[in-house]
Amino acid sequence: MKFVNRGYILVKPTKLFIDWAKEKDETSFLSLEFSEGNIYLIEEDFMDEVPLLKANFKVIFHNEFESVEENEAEWPCECKIENFEMYFTLEFGSSVFDLHKSDLKAD
Repeated sequence: MKFVNRGYILVKPTKLFIDWAKEKDETSFLSLEFSEGNIYLIEEDFMDEVPLLKANFKVIFHNEFESVEENEAEWPCECKIENFEMYFTLEFGSSVFDLHKSDLKAD
């Protein structure tokens, strides 16, 4: 097992996001009960979540909404932090461990 020198933000969709995604694609398998969310790696040592969120929410917002609809004009809201917090729940953590034996690869 290897320690990875990164923290993380776990981003999970709220019911509001899931309902919108299902409107866009009725065959969507998203559900509140079974959504695992996405993990975004961040700096390992952070003291305050607020500056991290302010610095990164736009990239995360775009990535999450583009996964459902690439045309930004079709998104249900503007990319603002208050909208981000309505459409996603967040968990921050500072420990990441790699259980896989092969080296990490970055694209």
